[in-house]
Amino acid sequence: MAGKAGSEFVNGVAKGIEKTFQNEVVLSEGLKTQGVKTGKIIIHGSDSGVDNILSVYFIFDKDFDHAITIRVISNEGQEYGRLTQVVAGRQGEAKYMDFIFDKRTNIDGRGKLLFE
Repeated sequence: MAGKAGSEFVNGVAKGIEKTFQNEVVLSEGLKTQGVKTGKIIIHGSDSGVDNILSVYFIFDKDFDHAITIRVISNEGQEYGRLTQVVAGRQGEAKYMDFIFDKRTNIDGRGKLLFE
C-alpha cells in the first residue's frame, strides 16, 4: 500500500495497522495553562476490527494528575465518542497513553478531537 503525504488519510487500512491522521486537535485553555501538550496521535483498533483506540503522546511542562475528557467530533460537527480518563505526568516527562473508546466508536481521520 502506498503512503500519502500531507493531510490525506488512507481509508480502508487493514486491521492491525496504525493510522496517523491530521484531525484538528483542540486542547482546552485549562489544560494549556496546566502545562499539557500533545504530540503525535495514532488511531488503531482492538480485536474487534474497529478503530476505537487513540494513542496520544502527551508532553508535560508542569506536574499533572487529573482526569481528561476526550470528545470525538465528526466532520459534520456531531459528537460520536466521549471518554474520561486520569492522565498523570511529571514536569519534563513525555509519554504515550491509550484511550480505549466504546467498540461502536470507529474513529476516522477527519473531524476534531477535543481535550478538556
